[in-house]
Amino acid sequence: MTQTKPREGSPKALRYHRVPQRDGMKLVRLWVPDPSRPDFIEEAARQAAILRGAPEEAEALNVIETAFDWPEP
Repeated sequence: MTQTKPREGSPKALRYHRVPQRDGMKLVRLWVPDPSRPDFIEEAARQAAILRGAPEEAEALNVIETAFDWPEP
């Protein structure tokens, strides 16, 4: 049986995986809800309607804005 050499990726692809890996990160793939599905859109609208005007709305928006403004490494 012969051993085959692993395929080499492009330098950009290798950096994409190796730099974070070197920094202690691990690539994880997740299944997430599809936001283009009608049932997802309906549920998002339902939850937004519940939150609209509630005292928790300002806190939730603050969390979202903070995450959006998170500094790049």
